[in-house]
Amino acid sequence: MNVGRIKSMTQTTPPQFVDDAGVLAPVPPIFKSPPRSAASEAARPLEGRRGLLAHLDLPMLLVVMMLTAIGSLMIYSTTFDWSYQEFGSDTAIFGIHVRNLIIGAGVLLLTALLPYRLWKRFSVVLLLATVGALIAVLIFSDATFGARRAFIEGSYQPGELAELIVIVYLAAWLSSKNTKVASIAFGLIPFAVLVGGVGILVILQPDLSTAVTIFVVAALMYFLAGANIWHLASVAGFMGSAGYILSQQFDYAQGRVSSYIAGLTDLTQTNYHAQQAIIAFRNGGLSGVGLGQGRQKFGNLPTAHTDSIFAVIGEELGMIGALFVILLFVFLAIRGFQIARKARDPFGALLASGVTLLVLTKALLNIAVMLNLLPSTGVALPFISYGGSSLVTMAAAIGLLLSVARATSVENSPERGNSRANSDRGWRNRWTRLSGDSHR
Repeated sequence: MNVGRIKSMTQTTPPQFVDDAGVLAPVPPIFKSPPRSAASEAARPLEGRRGLLAHLDLPMLLVVMMLTAIGSLMIYSTTFDWSYQEFGSDTAIFGIHVRNLIIGAGVLLLTALLPYRLWKRFSVVLLLATVGALIAVLIFSDATFGARRAFIEGSYQPGELAELIVIVYLAAWLSSKNTKVASIAFGLIPFAVLVGGVGILVILQPDLSTAVTIFVVAALMYFLAGANIWHLASVAGFMGSAGYILSQQFDYAQGRVSSYIAGLTDLTQTNYHAQQAIIAFRNGGLSGVGLGQGRQKFGNLPTAHTDSIFAVIGEELGMIGALFVILLFVFLAIRGFQIARKARDPFGALLASGVTLLVLTKALLNIAVMLNLLPSTGVALPFISYGGSSLVTMAAAIGLLLSVARATSVENSPERGNSRANSDRGWRNRWTRLSGDSHR
């Protein structure tokens, strides 16, 4: 009788498997996976591609595409006449821009799909290579308008790449557990030497606008990493004073500062570039004169397709078009800081913040100069101005931002579970801004 009961119980015992802890655990029959059909197996690669797209930050990607589209329209509008006179085709220069767009799109896709933590491992090598390129451009490049800034007939400017590489290196260094951000000896001095060294190499080209961009973005990243505010203020004051003194060594910079100061009280005394930009905005009014119908770009407005392209937008698309472009940059900044805030580690948070600050700083400098709020500088408007180095560098920067967002989305997905989330959340409590007290 007992033997029969034991046999019946044995026959009804559910199947068992060995879990990760090595313990036998029952598996109820209701959870058995049904056999996959051939159609479901064939659909699995498609689901993988959908999953890849699902983890890309589409709002960020959309705003970048909109900026790029506006830039393409304005570049054609500002170059078609020059292109026809120079090359016999109104699309020759625009074709070069399209080529740069294709290269930039490939770089953006590559950096977005690669794990962003990979760049932390090579940050030192990238910085050394960038410093080497900055030294080489001073020695081997040809002087153009008294400056040595580019290789290959202006196709590659190492100063543009230096802006991004400094961000990558600072994010890696400031997020390291061994970094004492608030310390003078182990935080402030190494930071000043690093950023000051790179900045001086850029100033020697000379390229003051790029140096200013590096200083501003680096200082803001240092602040976000938990630096002492008084230490940072002292560095900002020193860099500002040194920058002003160095600017007086270059005649063109001294002239720009002097004309800007004079223009604060009398707009007619400001420099020619700023005056022509203001005329463009006045011509455009509220709704603009129409796409392609602007007149200032024909010989009056210097570098209409690069530094002055925002003034062309103001003339052809009016105040409405100019405000729309500004709102796109505002949305990009908000989205970028949201990605930084949600990042799962300090390196990702600082990297996303640095990239966002880079795009925002360059956009603010360009727009402020066109509105005569700052002395004239040669900063390109991100994603809108013509220029291969600027476009590809900005594409790589946005790719890094998308990589941080993608990693956060993947790690927060239900498939990954909550175990890693619980272990990674703690750094937000330890860090005062985007990094923290553990560095002090």
